[in-house]
Amino acid sequence: MTDIDTNGYDDEEMTVELELDDGQIVNCAVITILTVDKKDYIALLPLDEDGNNDDGEVWFYQYEEDEENPNAEPKLTYIDDDEEYENVADAFDEYLDNVEFDELVDNTND
Repeated sequence: MTDIDTNGYDDEEMTVELELDDGQIVNCAVITILTVDKKDYIALLPLDEDGNNDDGEVWFYQYEEDEENPNAEPKLTYIDDDEEYENVADAFDEYLDNVEFDELVDNTND
């Protein structure tokens, strides 16, 4: 079982601007922050100019906050290890399953 924790970020709607290696700036919606194997990762939904994502592509990055300076910008690091990336993707799939289950349970209680 993978250690997964969403750190309470799920209820906040946030976006970030991400600068890609080619200098392109992409606005992304923050889906969630997951803790997998004691490391934090962020799941981002890249948005087009109209604020939409038509292809459902999700980007994962390692996520680190500066504990000494809470006002500093978090550091996002590309995940270049295939096994680490797969673990994060699996954790994200489990997160999605839990969100869908929670929505089903909430709808039956209405």
